[in-house]
Amino acid sequence: MKTVRAHAYVSGLVQGVFYRANTVEAANRIGGLTGWVRNLPDGRVEVVCEGERDRVEELVVWLRSGPPAARVSDVEVVWERATGEFDSFDVRY
Repeated sequence: MKTVRAHAYVSGLVQGVFYRANTVEAANRIGGLTGWVRNLPDGRVEVVCEGERDRVEELVVWLRSGPPAARVSDVEVVWERATGEFDSFDVRY
């Protein structure tokens, strides 16, 4: 399968609800994903994820709901060329 990259911006009540930690857990549960997740100053969460297309799409589906305390209002996804620059999936600060 081809490796792809999704660059996502998640809006709504997504900070202060363990969204980042749960995103890392979801990526690790799905397996085969690398990248990062971080909070943005405007209240959104940014996610960059690389892996096989079906696995990346599975994480994007998860991003649309997030953890139980989150209230996601929108997920903007831009598909990009994978670079292979990541070794794991982590929180960025």
